[in-house]
Amino acid sequence: MYRIYLVEDDPVIAGTITEKLAAWGFTVQCPKDFSNIMGEFVDFQPHLVLLDITLPFFNGYHWCQEIRRVSRVPILFLSSAGENVNIVMAINLGADDFITKPFDLSVLLAKVQAALRRAYDYQGESHLIEHNGAVFNSLDCTLVYEGRRAELTKNETRMMQLLLEHKPNVVSREDLMAALWACDAYVDENTLNVNMTRLRKKLESIGLKGFIRTKKGLGYRVP
Repeated sequence: MYRIYLVEDDPVIAGTITEKLAAWGFTVQCPKDFSNIMGEFVDFQPHLVLLDITLPFFNGYHWCQEIRRVSRVPILFLSSAGENVNIVMAINLGADDFITKPFDLSVLLAKVQAALRRAYDYQGESHLIEHNGAVFNSLDCTLVYEGRRAELTKNETRMMQLLLEHKPNVVSREDLMAALWACDAYVDENTLNVNMTRLRKKLESIGLKGFIRTKKGLGYRVP
């Protein structure tokens, strides 16, 4: 599991980004003491840093320089100060990318995944998975088949991704509930049944009847 250090002093923005990244399996930590960014960085040992420019005590440029003295970890700047001079300065100081606020969370996720792939030969599943002519996109939560498009909820997306990543093997009901647990406060058998029924109906509406099979007593599979 990849660790991300999110150096952002706006609690609303930090909370939103943390929730999005955590939902996709990343471990996210925000600073407890903005005067001790390097100490927390060393203790946490993140695989990637998301760094704002305007921060208490010292700005993001300072911390980027300090991190680069000891690590080649990917650094992505997040800032509303998107003028060219700021972007050039960030890149010259060692940043890998610059994302201007406001930004789409799906774009942020894609850039994080790309940075991890470049840095660590990241082998996580692609956000695009094709199976028997159907193309699943985990970033925009859709599944397209013969020109028809199904819009999936967050829960349906997590279920579909888990099933496709393990095809043609059976995914247990317990594993599916654990995946949903990352999105919802509480998940039980009924919650799984409701989400599976809705997902199957959406798949049938675009011509994918029987795309998900039930293995009685075990779980579900995509053959």
